[in-house]
Amino acid sequence: MAYNLLCINELVTRCYQMKNLRKLIKLLIGGGLLLALTGTAAGAEEPPPVLDSGNTAWMITATVLVLFMTLPGLALFYGGLVRAKNVLSVLMHCFAIACLASILWVVYLYSFAFSDGNAFLGDLQHLFLNGVEGLNGGDFPETVFVMFQMTFAIITPALVVGAFVERMRFGAVLLFTALWLTIVYVPVAHWVWSSAGWMLEAGTLDLAGGIVVHTTAGVSALVLAKMLGPRKGFPKNVQPPHNPGMVMIGAAMLWVGWFGFNAGSQVAANEAAGLTMLVTHIAAATASLTWMVIEKIKTGKAGLVGIVTGMVAGLATITPASGNVGPVGALILGVLAGVVCYFACGFVKDKLGIDDTLDVFAVHGVGGIMGSILLAVLGTSTFGGSGVENVGAQLKTQLIGVGVTAALSVVGTVVIVFILKATTGFRVSEEDENEGLDKSVHGESAYSLD
Repeated sequence: MAYNLLCINELVTRCYQMKNLRKLIKLLIGGGLLLALTGTAAGAEEPPPVLDSGNTAWMITATVLVLFMTLPGLALFYGGLVRAKNVLSVLMHCFAIACLASILWVVYLYSFAFSDGNAFLGDLQHLFLNGVEGLNGGDFPETVFVMFQMTFAIITPALVVGAFVERMRFGAVLLFTALWLTIVYVPVAHWVWSSAGWMLEAGTLDLAGGIVVHTTAGVSALVLAKMLGPRKGFPKNVQPPHNPGMVMIGAAMLWVGWFGFNAGSQVAANEAAGLTMLVTHIAAATASLTWMVIEKIKTGKAGLVGIVTGMVAGLATITPASGNVGPVGALILGVLAGVVCYFACGFVKDKLGIDDTLDVFAVHGVGGIMGSILLAVLGTSTFGGSGVENVGAQLKTQLIGVGVTAALSVVGTVVIVFILKATTGFRVSEEDENEGLDKSVHGESAYSLD
């Protein structure tokens, strides 16, 4: 309106100053058109969102890929790493967690995570997915977004399984999952990814879950493994993975699915998603080879389990930074993931004496935290990145985000463990552990020699 008044004033002034009638007429006509155009622009409303079939198709595909990471990817990866008498229990844990997390996500978890609420937690406006319809301001259905985020809520507690395999009660696994998603995962998801979240408002960067997924799962896994106690015979008489081939198959599925995890988090089939996919792949490949070289130097052998574990470390490390770093940053993060996570595995088990059985903290926790922090540097234009202009300020923001998330993960996990001990019980009996959970808990065997 102010701009229109200025235009009128200028028009009148020039009319008085001009003697030429022809110029006056032209000026009046031009001014009228200008006012009409500016008036139309000022009064126009933003058009409603329109469904984009390409973005919708990509987000459905990305959702399938992330679910594929857990079922069967993570299940096979973890299943191959344990002893033969416990492989079915691991598969059962992953499958049951997927089912339970899905139902809880529909009932109340999605509402707590992504409804407006306040800066710390959503409200119950989307209880049982009430009001979830249409495009929700985007260009693909909100139901697809619900499903996409559900797959994240599925895989995150499933990652924690690696810390307690072969010795935790099945009922405790289910209760832990329900409580942990409610107390730890959902609040952090709201902080970082909800438009009302305080970390998002503060400028915290975490495209696909270095903080929300890997920091929460990694730190909670470390605490849980410490409170649960080690497997019988740890650390001197622990048997190697029973099926490295299964490990590799599961890891390969994780690698493929991770493109949906990271590139899908761009929520569009665009150039940013393409770059995210590229840097994700670069980091995974680089970390794999780095881990392999270190293992060869340290042990004299380059093992299959080692190279695929390096891949997972690279993927966990690039995840938070994949929306901000370029190829150079991905190479650097890949090398660091291979080196730092390799030595973190030994540190946790040998120095701390904690039986984090499948190295959840050392790989996912350390990798996710490292990527979340280093993106403040590698996300700058100096390294071919984008989105980071003030390294010091961004570094402070990232450290606060990681620190608060880690603290909540520790406190939340400790509280949940005490609840488990008072209700379902926590650890299986020594007899059940000796027999193996497949037979003692589930009454089945993965392999039959008959």
